[in-house]
Amino acid sequence: MRSAVFLGLLLLLPACADNSARFLIDPPAAATQTPVRVSTIEVREASLPGHAAAIEIAQQDEGGALHNLDDALWADDPVRAVTTALARSLDLATTATVAAEPWPLDEPAQARIDLRVERMLARADGVFELSGQYAIASPDGIIRERLVRFDILVTITTPGSAGIAAASGEAIARLAADIATTLRR
Repeated sequence: MRSAVFLGLLLLLPACADNSARFLIDPPAAATQTPVRVSTIEVREASLPGHAAAIEIAQQDEGGALHNLDDALWADDPVRAVTTALARSLDLATTATVAAEPWPLDEPAQARIDLRVERMLARADGVFELSGQYAIASPDGIIRERLVRFDILVTITTPGSAGIAAASGEAIARLAADIATTLRR
């Protein structure tokens, strides 16, 4: 009898599966490539605050509190998604070959990007905010190492999770363009 009940519960589990919509962080492709002074770039794993690292998509209310949107999740772990989206955007936006860590080639990358996000959220005023700091390291001294603060604001043009996902992708693309400009100098 117990095994029949247990088997019945196991069969019900797929029916209780999460049917939430899942959204990608998918930056648009860069319109042009920026020539940079390095040929290879490694993007280190992004550091995200707790509110951005959660799998649930959240939005700020008028009082400043963050609330998870109903039935809406990120399609990938946000840390991995931001890291790979930035690497892909940099690869398309620059003349360098770019990959997320771990660096897949035998020869080390000429530059490393270390991203530290402080805020990554859909604000109550309809703006997506991506702010923090990135570091550019150059182990061989090919370029000048530096720390750069950024504050990117993107208007959310479509309400809900789809609009937040699109704005997050646009913010990553703008960050990649900013990093490309910094690597040009």
